[in-house]
Amino acid sequence: MVDYSQLDRNDILCVDMKSFYASCSAVMHGLDPLSCYLAVVSDRSRQGSVVLAASPKLKKEFGVRTGARLFEIPDDPRIQIVEPQMNLYLRISVEITKLLSRYAPPSAIHVYSVDESFIKIDGTASLWGDAATVAKKIRFEMDKEFQLPCAVGIGPNRLMAKLSLDLEAKKKGIAVWSYEDVPSKLWPLAPLSKMWGIGKPLERRLNRMGIFTVGQLAQYDLKKLEAAFGVIGNQLYYHAWGVDLSEMGEPLPQRQLSFSKSQILLRDYSKRSEVQHVILEMCEEVARRAREHKQAGRTISLGIGYSKEESGGGFYRSRTMERPTNTTMDLYEACLALLREFDSGKAVRKITVALSRLTAAESVQLDLFQPNLWKSQMIGYTIDRIRRKHGPTALLRAVSYTEAGTARRRASLTGGHKAY
Repeated sequence: MVDYSQLDRNDILCVDMKSFYASCSAVMHGLDPLSCYLAVVSDRSRQGSVVLAASPKLKKEFGVRTGARLFEIPDDPRIQIVEPQMNLYLRISVEITKLLSRYAPPSAIHVYSVDESFIKIDGTASLWGDAATVAKKIRFEMDKEFQLPCAVGIGPNRLMAKLSLDLEAKKKGIAVWSYEDVPSKLWPLAPLSKMWGIGKPLERRLNRMGIFTVGQLAQYDLKKLEAAFGVIGNQLYYHAWGVDLSEMGEPLPQRQLSFSKSQILLRDYSKRSEVQHVILEMCEEVARRAREHKQAGRTISLGIGYSKEESGGGFYRSRTMERPTNTTMDLYEACLALLREFDSGKAVRKITVALSRLTAAESVQLDLFQPNLWKSQMIGYTIDRIRRKHGPTALLRAVSYTEAGTARRRASLTGGHKAY
């Protein structure tokens, strides 16, 4: 049992913009975000382009979801298809954060994503009213100034605010959860993947332990959970009770398990030399992200998706190194070995590169038999500094200037999509 009387009861709001990309685009086209039929698609010229966002009514009446393909959208004259304007979305997101800052100082606001933020309003009741009143004011001002709909979840900590948002406020507009609501509102939840922080793989492992609802997770033996999952087991147990002790300035409880990059190519790549060029670019990006987070990994994974013109299919295989690395060429050589071993030779349309089994980069031991190892690592960090200062295309590998290279084009994108 958890003694809630020992826990702080803050007033934390989780503000989520409804179908943010689609709503922004709808407003820019003079449409009502809640009544129009609009889809934001990465590239209207390609039938296989991904749907990045769909307006609420398009989701409800036509079943078009984020991640669907352009060719899956029904041929209906009411449906408008637009391309993303990533820079615009980011600018609006900044303005929304400024709106939230009217109710709390910057230190009390945590921007979780481009369309979702937490705001702690403890001690402001004499100025703005209680948490529910502030939520109503935020929704009113969001509609008045941006014509954008939003939902607000309210809880005594960030976890409870997020759960109240995802499980109730997205349907009702505003929801308030307290610790006393946990048994009635949170514990019946199933499947477990509906719980924030639990993905499908973790759900399957919990199911094998006989845990199918959040309530069963809350009543499970804590020591057994910790034995099975380590510190994650402790977190799962207390989250099932609605307990979150993290402070507003801390990152939300989550564990970086890997760094990966996946790319759907604009055309079929039949030549293996071209495929290798793209793999090298992607290894460079994955290694950069690992270095940025001061991490190194032992397991390198390569995924290849073949063209539908050649019956599709593909493979996803991994190779574990003797020592952790965040060096581009180490990743590239491992990927080439995997490509040579498992490739069927068909035209390639999708490539994925991942680095996992992470450890702190500073704990990586140098090898006496590889005296240049330290230098090769430092070269990567030096390249990163140059690109941060002068831009991502200031220093590129020669393969990026070939016809197969994609790095130069992708550098002009924001969030992987068109910026205009």
